[in-house]
Formats: sequence, structure tokens, C-alpha cells
Amino acid sequence: MPRLQVGDVAPEFTLPTADGATVSLADLRTRTEAGVIVYFYPAAGTPGCTTQACDFRDSLASLRASGYEVVGISPDKLGKLERFADAEKLPYPLASDPEREVLEAYGAWGEKSMYGKKVTGVIRSTFVVAPDGTLTLAQYNVRATGHVAKLRRDLGLAS
Repeated sequence: MPRLQVGDVAPEFTLPTADGATVSLADLRTRTEAGVIVYFYPAAGTPGCTTQACDFRDSLASLRASGYEVVGISPDKLGKLERFADAEKLPYPLASDPEREVLEAYGAWGEKSMYGKKVTGVIRSTFVVAPDGTLTLAQYNVRATGHVAKLRRDLGLAS
């Protein structure tokens, strides 16, 4: 699957969320001034994904104050996402993509190296979708730890 680049039109999506609702990129884009941060992560409740999710949780107020909304997407089933969101008190939507259609559309599913072996799975990735639907940032193989701080620097936001 080819990777998306800055300037590409972001693939639209509507997915079920941990809180029993649905989230759509089109709706999120209408509620933001600066853009929507869409991040893809491998598995709810794992150490790296918990670190990353909590980092977004702890930075959400300042990201929203800067005009951004956040949504996390994984192939996890809704029950697992609900338990994860409750346990970590995550105040932004976690969306379920078990068919991996959105993951594949964003190039966030594919071959990667894990502990020196080639495997197929979620490529930890983050995108910023401008209100007009184009990508202003596309990052693949991001690190879970320190990612939000780096993202804030890349977006020109104060720490």
C-alpha cells in the first residue's frame, strides 16, 4: 500500500467508537480550526499504545486550544477499546477498524520490522488533516514515547 504524503486528500472514514457512537472524519473536520490529528496504533492496553494514548490524553486540552481534534484508530474490537478508554480515562474517540479498511487506506497497515523480524501489522502512524480535507502532516513508524511532544514541535505549538 502506498504511503500518503502532505498535500494528499485524506481518506474519509466513519467508524464505531468505544463509547458506542460513531466518528467520521468529515464531522471532526467541521469542528476544528486547525485540523484533525488521526493516529493509528497497534493494540489497546499494550505498554507502548497506553503511553501514546495517555500522552494524547494529557495534551488534549492544549491541542484543542490550538484548534485540533484527536482520534485514535486501531483494529481492536469495540469491547477492548471500551475497557481501554475507561481504564485510561481517554476523553477523545477511539475508533475500531477490525476490517483494516481505514488502516490500509492510510498506509498504516503493512510490513514492518518487529524485534528484527518482518511482520504484517499496524504501522504506528500519525496524520494531521486540515479542515479542507488535505494532509498537512503524514508520519509513519512514529515512536510511542515522546511522540506528542515531537508532534507539537512539528506543528509549531509551544510545549
